[in-house]
Amino acid sequence: MESGVQLPTTRRFPFASAKWASGALPRGVVDAALPSGPPKLTNRKPSPFRALSLGLLVMLLQLFAAVVFIAPEGPLSYRYDTLIQHDSYWFASIVDRGYETILPPMDRKMMEVSNVAFFPAYPILAGALHHWIGLNTYHALLVTAQAAAWAFWTYFFLFCDRWGLSLSLQGIGAFAVFAHPTAFFLVVGYSESLFLMALFGFIYWTTAEGRTAKIMAALHGIVMSATRIVGLPCAALPVVRVMFERGWGGLHNVRGWLGRYAGAIALTAVASLGTIGFFIYCLLRWGRWDLYMLTQQAGWAIKPDYLAVLKPESYHFMLPPLDDPTQWSQLMMTLGAVCFVLVGACELVPAIRRRTAWQHRIGIYFAAFVTYYIAVSGVASVQMESMLRYQFCAHALIVLALLHFLAHLPPPSFRVRALAMATVALLCAAGLSLQGWWVWNFTRGDWVA
Repeated sequence: MESGVQLPTTRRFPFASAKWASGALPRGVVDAALPSGPPKLTNRKPSPFRALSLGLLVMLLQLFAAVVFIAPEGPLSYRYDTLIQHDSYWFASIVDRGYETILPPMDRKMMEVSNVAFFPAYPILAGALHHWIGLNTYHALLVTAQAAAWAFWTYFFLFCDRWGLSLSLQGIGAFAVFAHPTAFFLVVGYSESLFLMALFGFIYWTTAEGRTAKIMAALHGIVMSATRIVGLPCAALPVVRVMFERGWGGLHNVRGWLGRYAGAIALTAVASLGTIGFFIYCLLRWGRWDLYMLTQQAGWAIKPDYLAVLKPESYHFMLPPLDDPTQWSQLMMTLGAVCFVLVGACELVPAIRRRTAWQHRIGIYFAAFVTYYIAVSGVASVQMESMLRYQFCAHALIVLALLHFLAHLPPPSFRVRALAMATVALLCAAGLSLQGWWVWNFTRGDWVA
């Protein structure tokens, strides 16, 4: 992750002292590179207009591909409306009627009786468009999701600009996210885009300096924790970041805790208000703060298993048939675990040999693992159903962290670059093919994730 300190461009830290001795670098850059502390990320001033433009372009490309090329035949308005399916109807019921339930929640999925199984941020924002601007409920849901997708992609490119990534590396990273088999959920009537927008914004502003950055981080954190329950543990990201970037030595100085960690703890507490507020609402209205969990358990058979990631039976390596999304979810859960192992190995070896600023990425990895772990723990009781979609959030975060990682490595040889680009191209081609298949099914009302 990044510290907000503006430094001249330098990436190969082991050679910084030699360059300073020859007069090529100012002393300040050498000090940042020497082993006295964690290396600071090379930054440049982000270009908001460029990031906004690229974010809009990628979002419109996703939308165009889904609506024009893959959606069922019919008028354009009908094709657009096919992006409303399954969970979208539950969000629509909350927008139109508010939260409703009986006590205890019924043991079947009936949105007319009990719909307190979804967090409030997405239907609240869509409801504002519906009631204040006059959009119909379905279009309000879609516009909200697609605006959030635009913001998500904007933050992605803002990170790239902040880190001074080359255009080719930015393109590879964006394509790696775009080509995930369930990346299309960013532009349909689901809460994926809003959660990822808020999470990326929370990370972005948490790693910036100034009062405005703190306010923006707090606002994004509240939206994040009000969109999904996993946003609550993700709110601890500022504390994790401070612990690793400033070192663990400060824990011994109890008197210095206030000055060292108070800001991060305060930001975490504020960012948690989205989830806490929803729980308080349930407590005041129905007398049960945990009504969300009760409804999930009664209607969806969700019984968290927090040891699921450690159980061999959770992992499935066989290539499933295309018409079985549950088995694909099981495979995606397995591939997600493999990805974490590979990323850990990639981080460990260079960190031993040279400084790669891993302390600034730990917060991103923390958020990626939390989103993955909570999802696996929740859906383990239903055969990993929907992990095909939930794993996408962790995937986007891992891609972001790897871009930062690559920015700190010396340029590889031509052969290594060619092999890496060919591998990425093949994987992305496979991902896009699967995405097209799942969009085709989703827009025709079939269950995907």
